[in-house]
Amino acid sequence: MSAFDGAAFARSLTTGPGVYLMKDDQDRVLYVGKARNLRRRVASYFSRHDKGARIGLMVRRTAAMEVSLTRTEAEALLLENEWIKAYRPRFNINLRDDKSYPWIRLDTSHEFPRIAFYRGSRKPAGEYFGPYSSAGAVRESLNQIYRLFGLRQCRDSVFSNRSRPCLQYQIGRCSAPCVGYVSAADYARDVEAARRLLKGEDAAVIDYLAERMQAASAALDFENAAALRDHIQSLQRVRSSQYVAGSSETLDVVALSRTGGQAALQLVEFRQGRNAGGHCFFPANLHEESSSGDIMAAFLGQYYAERVPPAQILLSHEPAEAALWAEALGRKRGAQVALRWRLRGQRAQWVKLALTNAEDALRRRLVERDQVGRGLQALTELLDLEACPERVECFDISHISGTETVGACVVFGPGGALKKQYRHYNIRGIEPGDDYAAMAQVLERRYRRALEQQEPLPDLVLIDGGRGQLGRARAVMEELGLDAIALVGVAKGAARKAGHERLMVGQQEVVPGPHHPASHLVQQIRDEAHRFAIRGHRRARQQRAQRSPLEAIPGVGPARRQKLLSHFGGLQGLRKAGSEELMKVPGIQRALAERIVEHLRNAEIQG
Repeated sequence: MSAFDGAAFARSLTTGPGVYLMKDDQDRVLYVGKARNLRRRVASYFSRHDKGARIGLMVRRTAAMEVSLTRTEAEALLLENEWIKAYRPRFNINLRDDKSYPWIRLDTSHEFPRIAFYRGSRKPAGEYFGPYSSAGAVRESLNQIYRLFGLRQCRDSVFSNRSRPCLQYQIGRCSAPCVGYVSAADYARDVEAARRLLKGEDAAVIDYLAERMQAASAALDFENAAALRDHIQSLQRVRSSQYVAGSSETLDVVALSRTGGQAALQLVEFRQGRNAGGHCFFPANLHEESSSGDIMAAFLGQYYAERVPPAQILLSHEPAEAALWAEALGRKRGAQVALRWRLRGQRAQWVKLALTNAEDALRRRLVERDQVGRGLQALTELLDLEACPERVECFDISHISGTETVGACVVFGPGGALKKQYRHYNIRGIEPGDDYAAMAQVLERRYRRALEQQEPLPDLVLIDGGRGQLGRARAVMEELGLDAIALVGVAKGAARKAGHERLMVGQQEVVPGPHHPASHLVQQIRDEAHRFAIRGHRRARQQRAQRSPLEAIPGVGPARRQKLLSHFGGLQGLRKAGSEELMKVPGIQRALAERIVEHLRNAEIQG
């Protein structure tokens, strides 16, 4: 029982609107709520009336509260959902698919801007287009831009070191600004056309391409004119295939499906009459009192917390406090936003289609959840565990001949993979190819941090490896005082076929067979760990390949790198130069020149 005096705290509050946070004794946010009258709303939690098991548990765990005053209830509504997204309280309804949304980023700091897929904070300088509902929608848009305008997609380090065009130029997806095949003025016009296309101004882009086609034809450049003609026809076909008959509106459609204590929300975006794609979301932390209106309201707040809402949003269910939500979203948009749920004709068909997708996504998710649940129960019985695991973590190591060694940790719960909690670990300071030392380092880093940061610990740990790996893992867990966690090694069978894995617990060895539910689950988790480890290893290799050898030389910063590459026409010419030639570049003294020559020679030998 918390010693927090909620009733006294409530008496100190104002009667105006605002947002309140409930925290536990470890300063973790339990719940975020908004109120028209803060004093009355907070006091209601600490009255003697029965508030149900969920609210009662939340109140008992509350050790502190904070409030933030707002001018209006609509402002409180927006702030509430921003805090829910930031803190992810366990007693609030949260969108399950809460990863950062994908964007298209145009890096305007360069003379020849790069345009590429982007996910993360929007602090780096540049222009951002989106967010998009899925990564597939981003890549489809980028592919169209690369084909139409030839904007570069390579990183600055690669761009500055090119001495001849890459494959992207050969297949018609880049205009090769790195080697001067396009002027800065022409490239800037293509960048502006790409901007207009991303803003949905397709007609203006078609006019721009038509002007270029006519200019190419007048210059007797018929090959280029024909290519532009094909681009125009392709763009027109895309427009016609995505266009919604009888409509040029910009709106969102949101449909909710519920069954078995679970829910799915399907979003479909229409932009200037075009179906721009959609995405499905799965709310977490649902409880018995959660109505369809509550879930829909939670979605509106969290989804539009980081994007400007369209003028119209079509809904399958009326959201709780609909009028207040229309006001709040209109304030965010800077213009009126209409929420509509009593629909006829074509709009009703759009909502019906979104609802069909939501129902199908929820059905598939429940099937997967049941399979994982059966697998966990079967694994509990097979390994004679004390209780059915609620959290399983699996570790794998990936490298090629000991280079760029990467460890991976994947996490599964009763509902399946918890991808937001996956982690990569770059392994350092071990003998190349020593998988035992790599596994020990990953486990030590993962669980030392978990103990220091008070992060959730698993009930079961799977190690992709045999007895040697399992022995090192057990030693690490014992050293950290975590030997109570069940530890299982997953080794390939004699035939090295999927489904014939050997599960090692202590001195025991179990082979469940290819048809056992526990075997299916272990394969799924092990394969996911393997996939994630390989992904991290490939990313590390790619970063090493894209890294200029000049970056590792002390005293050679970005300005000197640019001078050297410009003077010698790229890295290839620089490698052939001696120290005397290097000294002709302004700012390069003899000691630095000799250091550069030695470093490039060693890098070439090692490569």
